[in-house]
Amino acid sequence: MLRIGMVLYPGFQVINLAVSTVLEFASLASGEPRYEVILLSEHGGLVHSSTGIPVGTEPFGDSRFDTVLVVGDNDALPAPTPGLVAFLQRSAGICRRIGATCTGAFNLAAAGLLDGRRATTHWYFAPRLRREFPNVTVEEDRIFIVDGPVWTSAGMTACIDLALALVEKDAGAEVARQVARKLVVYHRRAGGQSQFSALLDLEPRSDRIQRALDYAKQNLHDELPVERLAEAASLSPRQFSRAFREETGQSPARAVEHLRIEAARLMLESGRHPIDVIARDTGFGDRERMRRAFLRAFGQPPQAIRRTTRGSELVS
Repeated sequence: MLRIGMVLYPGFQVINLAVSTVLEFASLASGEPRYEVILLSEHGGLVHSSTGIPVGTEPFGDSRFDTVLVVGDNDALPAPTPGLVAFLQRSAGICRRIGATCTGAFNLAAAGLLDGRRATTHWYFAPRLRREFPNVTVEEDRIFIVDGPVWTSAGMTACIDLALALVEKDAGAEVARQVARKLVVYHRRAGGQSQFSALLDLEPRSDRIQRALDYAKQNLHDELPVERLAEAASLSPRQFSRAFREETGQSPARAVEHLRIEAARLMLESGRHPIDVIARDTGFGDRERMRRAFLRAFGQPPQAIRRTTRGSELVS
């Protein structure tokens, strides 16, 4: 059974404890105890979350762990205490893995454990992490990153993706799939997947425009002229184009391209589909048209995105 130490500190964000639920269900799915989760803090006892919820913890001590994860908080709190830094540095030398969820990456960085490594954190705090720790290669548009024995995840619910990835590494893909189904979450998003969503960025105000966007997302493999989207919204093409731009700040054609790019990127991250098939299934028609769209969006062709994603995936 693998012992997992989860490090808490005053003001931690309680959503990070979802990691323990993923590990709990991994044992249930396996039919045998796989993980023992121990909540830790510098001095032990009750530690209050950002909402004031008290959680019982054990002091650091000399116990050995397979994996140590330090959780995040809402504000990337000031520098960790010397005791926390010392514990993380000691753990990095004796644990198989060490990691952080969300802004917990700041604690690893302060301990020098991210120097010369790739890491991610909540997108909002990524510029600050890059500024304060220039020796860290910060990749804010990632769900999680594995660089050798060091694991970091993006903000909030990305801790679940990181935990599912840990389970997949330890117990196999089928156990991780069973856990995801039990938790009613999308099976582990690829580490290289974007933290952002095209539909969330658009945020239309009216149900009609939202209905057209939903229709577009479900029919990306087809041609989607304005007339077809307007019909889905029960508006004339002129009314639809005007309302769409007013509510989203962009044209219908540009929005559809963003949806196609997002869908194509997800397929690239899965690694299972040839680029010609992805271009066809997401409505680009051919790989050259998709390549130009990716260059506009990311400054990189699809092949480079796929290589970067593979670099973020689990290592043997």
